[in-house]
Parts: sequence; C-alpha cells; structure tokens
Amino acid sequence: DVIANIVICLIHQTNYLLDQQLKTLEQEFLEQGGLRERMTRARLNYRNQRPKE
Repeated sequence: DVIANIVICLIHQTNYLLDQQLKTLEQEFLEQGGLRERMTRARLNYRNQRPKE
C-alpha cells in the first residue's frame, strides 16, 4: 500500500515537471521560432557579418 502511494506521488510529480517543460518549450518557440528559423537566422547573420570579397 505504501509503495503504491509512493509510485502515485512520483507519477504526479513527473506529470507536473513535464507540464512545466512543455510550457517553457512553447514559450521559447513563440519567442525564438523553431529550429529551422533559428538556423536560417544564424546563417544569414554569418553571411552578413563576413567581409565582402
């Protein structure tokens, strides 16, 4: 009985932490865009900072 309660408690804690992680990832996506957007931005910044030949 005690072990079952411990497992249930751990499941609830895990669910809470996963919910927090999803909220953080969603906010980062809204602010910074997805991986492809960030890669494109980084590449364009690199191209714009290189001296022209």
